[in-house]
Amino acid sequence: MSNDTAQQRWVAAHIAGLPRSGIRDFFELVAKMKGQDVISLGVGEPDFVTPWHIREAAIYALEKGKTHYTSNLGMLELRRAISDYVAGHFGVSYRPEDQVLVTVGVSEALDLAFRAFCNPGDKVLYHSPCYVSYHPSIALVHAQGIAVPTYAKDNFALTAEALRAAWEPGCKILMLNLPCNPTGGTCTRDQLSEIAEFAREKDLLVFSDEIYSELTFEGQHTSIASLPGMAERTVFLHGFSKAFAMTGWRIGYACGPEALIDAMMKVHQYSMMCVSIVSQEAAIEALTHGWDSVQAMREQYHRRRDLLVRRFNEMGLKCHSPRGSFYTFPDITATGLDERTFAAELLKQEKVAVVPGTAFGEGGRGHVRACFATAYDQIIEACDRMERFVAAQLGKSDTGNR
Repeated sequence: MSNDTAQQRWVAAHIAGLPRSGIRDFFELVAKMKGQDVISLGVGEPDFVTPWHIREAAIYALEKGKTHYTSNLGMLELRRAISDYVAGHFGVSYRPEDQVLVTVGVSEALDLAFRAFCNPGDKVLYHSPCYVSYHPSIALVHAQGIAVPTYAKDNFALTAEALRAAWEPGCKILMLNLPCNPTGGTCTRDQLSEIAEFAREKDLLVFSDEIYSELTFEGQHTSIASLPGMAERTVFLHGFSKAFAMTGWRIGYACGPEALIDAMMKVHQYSMMCVSIVSQEAAIEALTHGWDSVQAMREQYHRRRDLLVRRFNEMGLKCHSPRGSFYTFPDITATGLDERTFAAELLKQEKVAVVPGTAFGEGGRGHVRACFATAYDQIIEACDRMERFVAAQLGKSDTGNR
């Protein structure tokens, strides 16, 4: 027996059974092709560098010797800025003193919420396809996830009808991600109002991850927390990674009723204590002076989205136009390949990286995720390569049907 095999006996059962991230597994293949002119439409990270004035604020904080712990909740100045920003952009008011918690990215905020509010066996509704960490986060607290399907024909919008069909006794929490990773799907205000009515009827606590909200291209983003009777039953989750191009700063936040934020803070103070003060200083600058940069980046994403969606449809892959985020989710079934084979062969033959849809759950079967947080000229080149690959596959399919 090898040492690795012997040491497995110490791994907790619920961890041993936890799958590795489908995104990271696939990008280990990409890493092995370093130096081979690979164009990545895979990792969901802005290609923009954090704007200079935000970086400069962090540098200045270091020069001033700001290197100590902060409050567990986060710097009060930052919490005030978050409160003002959320009120102005989402129409929900939170007290900075006790209704805002600064976290290590939205990922920690979500983990805190699950750990603070889930008892073993509690059931959590979440829409699928979904971000890779949602279902594992539910499993880590010994709760039960219930996937609620969304469909391309609906532009991957979650519906109250689908929630009602999936609901069962014991459901306690509804997890939302609007706009959604990986589909870019979101909900109109009317659709969200019906979901809010369902949440109130079933007495559900709602976790609303709105990290892509600033990257909404058509219509206006609505937060479910802003709807009647929802602020008191919603944990609003947001951060700086996507809209402000601050992924490496690892900073996010949670807002909600005092009792809920206090419960999350208890977990946070014993696990993380507080967020890096340098990141908090940068976040203050982002919220107070960063909106022009957000709008400029969003315009570029919008232009890239239109290009990628058009090219996918022209090459014969049905692709809806996502209303938000920086992801497209084309249907690749016309090629006759499954999503993992499509992604692997596209990478091998044409050096373009996309992510198999099943990395985001069974609802992603027959699709791949292609991220347009990549330079415009690189997207053009990637599309040319993908068009060549798809044409070859469609030719094989046509031959097989003769």
